[in-house]
Amino acid sequence: MQSTLEDILDQLESGVRHSVVAAGRTDAGVHAAAQVAHFDSVGPIPSHRWPAALNGRLPQTIRVRAAAEVSSTWHACYNAQYRRYRYTIYNAQTANLFLAHWSWHRYKKRLDEHLMAAALADIVGEHDFSAFQKAGSHRAHSRTTVQDVSLVRQGDLLVVEIQASGFLYGMVRLLMGQIVAVGEGSLSLDNFISRWRRRARHEVREAAPPKGLCLLRVGYPTVIFPPGLWYDSQPRFLLDSHDKAI
Repeated sequence: MQSTLEDILDQLESGVRHSVVAAGRTDAGVHAAAQVAHFDSVGPIPSHRWPAALNGRLPQTIRVRAAAEVSSTWHACYNAQYRRYRYTIYNAQTANLFLAHWSWHRYKKRLDEHLMAAALADIVGEHDFSAFQKAGSHRAHSRTTVQDVSLVRQGDLLVVEIQASGFLYGMVRLLMGQIVAVGEGSLSLDNFISRWRRRARHEVREAAPPKGLCLLRVGYPTVIFPPGLWYDSQPRFLLDSHDKAI
């Protein structure tokens, strides 16, 4: 996304090389419903016209929902107070092609959402989460604060949301791989707690696939955009009376 936006900005404001700074990085295949980014503009295009100008040139997989002018000291990453991710799991035995691109189909066992919720509750607070950090991170340390977690099951769908002041490289996918192992019974709750508190990265092997993960929102001290454009913009899947996803 970053390089695509920068190329188009260079076209719209010729003679200037633009640098787009996002609120957070996402792995290939991870979705973003409300990514926030900033860039410096030197041309005459007013802020409210930037979405139309960019969307007319962007591929259909990227859409700019809104734009606003901010101060020169405002930073999309450093000014953020939190990021919130949503992970969707489809727990039916039979695959659903309409959900395949947006969820992790985990079908061998019925997941125990109560054990999974207990595992998630244990990570709330400021901790060293190096057990859930992929190699290649440039962070100076592995501490961050998990502010809120939730898990909701509706029939065959499980929706997990995790909010933190920041996330380590690969943190959510590695964490979700462990949470699902707890739900399936292949990893006990006690072993999960011991593993991450001991920072035993070598014991954390399976990462959840990227397609079930979505950057849901990024929060700032001052609201920049109307809530309808950013607060909960990933559509939720629904279930019919037979508890099948539609």
